Amino acid sequence: MNVVVVGAGLAGLTAADALARRGVDVQVLEARDRVGGRMHGIEVAPGSWADAGAAYLGERHTRLLALMAESGLKTAPTTMDGASRFALGAGSPDSVPGRFPPLSGVALGEMFDLLDEVTRSVRVDAPWLTPDAARLDATTAAAWAETHLRHPDSRLFFPLFLGEMMAAAPADVSVLHMAFYLRSGGGLRYLNAFAGGAQEWRIDGGAHRLCEALAAGLGDRVRLSEPVTAVEQDDDGATVRSAGDTIRADAVIVALPPVLADRIAYTPGLPAPRSGARTAPGCAVKVHLVHPSPLWREQGLSGWSVSSDGPLLSTVDDSPEEGGAGVLTGFVTGEEARRFAALSPAEQRAAAVGQAARLFPDLPEPIGFHVTDWVNDPYSKGCYAALFGPGDWLALGPGLTRPHGRVHWAGTETSTEFFGLMEGAIRSGRRAAEETAARL
Repeated sequence: MNVVVVGAGLAGLTAADALARRGVDVQVLEARDRVGGRMHGIEVAPGSWADAGAAYLGERHTRLLALMAESGLKTAPTTMDGASRFALGAGSPDSVPGRFPPLSGVALGEMFDLLDEVTRSVRVDAPWLTPDAARLDATTAAAWAETHLRHPDSRLFFPLFLGEMMAAAPADVSVLHMAFYLRSGGGLRYLNAFAGGAQEWRIDGGAHRLCEALAAGLGDRVRLSEPVTAVEQDDDGATVRSAGDTIRADAVIVALPPVLADRIAYTPGLPAPRSGARTAPGCAVKVHLVHPSPLWREQGLSGWSVSSDGPLLSTVDDSPEEGGAGVLTGFVTGEEARRFAALSPAEQRAAAVGQAARLFPDLPEPIGFHVTDWVNDPYSKGCYAALFGPGDWLALGPGLTRPHGRVHWAGTETSTEFFGLMEGAIRSGRRAAEETAARL
C-alpha cells in the first residue's frame, strides 16, 4: 500500500512519519525547495538561527514536546527579564515593569472579561454547533468591539492584542473564529503568557530543526520543488499529478492551508470548498534586527515592546541562548502587515530600524536585518494560520476533516485542538495518518 502526502510542513511530515512507522510506503511532495512550511529558520550569525515562522511553545503542547524529545531537540526559554516598552499614543515610549500596558486597568480588565465570556461559550470540538453560532459567525470581531468596548484604552488595545494572538485584523475574522481560536489554544491567559504559558519556550536552535529531523528520517521519500496540481480518483486508487511527475497511490493526505488546498484540481470535484470568499491569510510579517549582543539588556530592558503605531506592533528578545548575537524580533500584523509588505526593502528597513531606535534608546544600526513576508508567500498564503471570516465556520467547519473518497486532510487549520499552532499541526497529521491507515 502506498500513500502520497501533499505538503512537507509539520503536519505533512508528522503524517508521513506516522505512516512510515506502520510500514506504509509513503511519499511526500513539497512545492518549496525546503521542508518546514510555516516553520522556517534564518541564520542570524554563523551557527545561530532565529525563527522566521512558528516559534513558541508551552507545557500543554505535549505532542510537540514528545516529538522534540524523540528528535533530540531541547527547549530554550523566552527571555523576559527587565522592563517593557510601550508606545501607545503621543509622547515618548514608557518603560514599565512587567507586561501590563500603561492603560486603564479597569478598561482592559473589562475587555478581557468580555473576551473570556464569549470564548467560554464556544463549543471547541465543533464551533459550528455553538449556541448562537449563526450570529457569532456572521459578526466580525471589529463589529463586536464597536458594540462592546466603550473605553478608548480598550479600543486602542484590542486590535493590538488580536494581532499578537492571531495575526488578524479585527475586520477579517468572525467573533466565532476569534473565540474558537482563543479557546482552542488554551484560553486567553495561557495563550498570552510567557512563563507558564504558550510562549514560554522556543525550540533551541530553531523550530525548523524539528521538520528537518522528520524529513531526514524519511530520506528520499521527501521530494522538493514538486507542487501538486491535481488529484484524480478512480475505483482502483488515486493519481497525483505534480509539476514533475505522476504518481499512483492508494490514498492521499493533503496537508496544506485551506486556500492552497482549493487550488488543486480534484476529480471528482470536492463536495464543498476548503475555503470561502471571506477566508483571509494570516497577516504576519516577521522582522529580525540582529546586533552583536542583546544591547537593550544593558539598560534593564527585556526587549518586549508594544506600539500602537507600526510597523513593529510588538517586539521580543529572541537572542540565541548560547550567545553570539542579539536578536530583536518584530511582529507586523493585521492591516499593518499589508501596508508593510507593500513597501520596498529600503523603506521596510528604514521604518523598522527607525522605530526600534525610538523604542530602545541608543540602539545602533543593526548588523543584520531580515524580513519574512508571510502575507505574500505563495506556498503559505499567510501565517500564523488561515483566518476564518464571517460565515466560514458554519459553511466550512463540518467538512474540514471529512475525507473526500481517498483524500484525507491535515494541517493546523483542521485541528480543533491548538488551531494555528505547531501542536495543532502535529495532532492533525497524526489524525490523518490514523484515518488513512485504517482504510488500507
